[in-house]
Amino acid sequence: MTTTRQRDRWATRVGLIMAMAGNAIGLGNFLRFPVQATQNGGGAFMIPYVIALLLLALPLLLVEWGMGRFGGARHHGTTPAVFQILWNHPLAKYLGVLGIFLPLTICIYYVYIESWTLAFSFFSASGLYFGVQSQAGMADFLAGFQGIKDTSYFGGFGHGIGLAYLFFLLTAVINLAVMYRGISRGIEKMAKIAMPLLFIFAVILVIRVFTLGAPDPAHPENSVWAGLGFIWNPNLSLLRESRVWLAATGQVFFTLSIGFGAVQCYASYLHESDDITLSGVTTAATNEFAEVILGGSIAIPVAFAFFGGAATIAFAKGGAFNLGFQAMPLIFERIPLGAVFGMLWFLLLFFAGITSSVALAQPAITFLHDELNLTHQRAVVVVWLVVILCAQPVIFGLKGGFLDELDFWAGTAGLPLFGALEVILFVWVFGRKNQDKEWAWKEIHKGAELKIPRVFYYIMRYITPLYLVALMVAWIWQAGPEVLWMKGAPAEVVTWKWAARGMMLALIGVLVLLTSIAARRNKPWPRV
Repeated sequence: MTTTRQRDRWATRVGLIMAMAGNAIGLGNFLRFPVQATQNGGGAFMIPYVIALLLLALPLLLVEWGMGRFGGARHHGTTPAVFQILWNHPLAKYLGVLGIFLPLTICIYYVYIESWTLAFSFFSASGLYFGVQSQAGMADFLAGFQGIKDTSYFGGFGHGIGLAYLFFLLTAVINLAVMYRGISRGIEKMAKIAMPLLFIFAVILVIRVFTLGAPDPAHPENSVWAGLGFIWNPNLSLLRESRVWLAATGQVFFTLSIGFGAVQCYASYLHESDDITLSGVTTAATNEFAEVILGGSIAIPVAFAFFGGAATIAFAKGGAFNLGFQAMPLIFERIPLGAVFGMLWFLLLFFAGITSSVALAQPAITFLHDELNLTHQRAVVVVWLVVILCAQPVIFGLKGGFLDELDFWAGTAGLPLFGALEVILFVWVFGRKNQDKEWAWKEIHKGAELKIPRVFYYIMRYITPLYLVALMVAWIWQAGPEVLWMKGAPAEVVTWKWAARGMMLALIGVLVLLTSIAARRNKPWPRV
């Protein structure tokens, strides 16, 4: 029978909001957002971004909060059991496996990227990259650190993969140590420390950016204000390009951590009468302030000031990490106290990263604890051993595109699919089962301190699922076959990408097996 043991709970509302905001505020706010905005026209990108935020992100975020609290009140914090509750069908629990697979897969490569931020904080403080004067040189430094090529920056070793590996293990151990203490004593306490420090560091950096003046008097057009103008002055002609809309929608998903399964898991540790509307909107507003106001006021404006618009766009188009790990270090070399500001920048990224990585690992831990009766501590150790083991091909197959393949299928393609399943089951299927089409709306407002405008009921019910389905159809039509068959990719890259797909299929297979075991062990899974 299903256990009714006491589950851990958030100790305070402030801690809950900090942790939920930390789940959302991650590397995507300060690394991915500037790159996506720069690649897709700056101001032109912000229009579909805001539209997707209102029509897609906020409704889906409330659905995930509601679904999580609903499941947690029945002692289930992950989507295999919750989907089974919502839809009494043998397939439901296996569709719910996506809510564990997606965040776990993202965590596997996310922690490695997170470890780079800790390493570069050390490099800034020690001045290891100081003296590298060109974009090509900084690209070589980063590639040398990642073990992609031999360089002279790491002494007789030729590259810094050993150093990268050390920082990866250190980062994984820090994550494990935080999660080992549980929800209230571990994640919540960490969030209460990390989130204020993140905002303090971000504000310090924004002030420094806005007080730069003119770095190069010979080029007065290169300024912080030119960078801000690029973000906020839209080129409306670019709105005819579907890639801009797809990129903006994907960024909204990524930045609010929706469609991952992590929000539901965190929300399952609420009490059944706890407010979720005010807490959810506050979390979303905190994230957007961090991304648009703070994240948008650091990397892009300072890069415009030092390199000009054309070079900044070239940096962004060269790769997702170029602005953060190549352009920013070059800038820190050129300003007073650059070592200090560089350390603050990368520590900011590390705090943003760790508050997200613990959230990504939590669904798998909660599943083992709730459904297979492992102790919390044992579940934490098992999950982090899996993360460390599966990260090995990410670390050593970086050049072959192993990380990129995981990021595409789990971090991009899987999110709208899972989001569509969530909103259809929560808003449509269970409401029909209860013969109450407003059931989901009422569930979200149970104990609410903030009444969501009624228009969002119709957005949640009709526009959000249609938006998600249209997004998936558009992607399949435009790029599906090319991506699926890896057209034009070198043989070495194809090999690594197939290896990544094999690992993902293996993870899904293991999770499906564990779900079957849990369903038989806890027969019948609770139904409402």
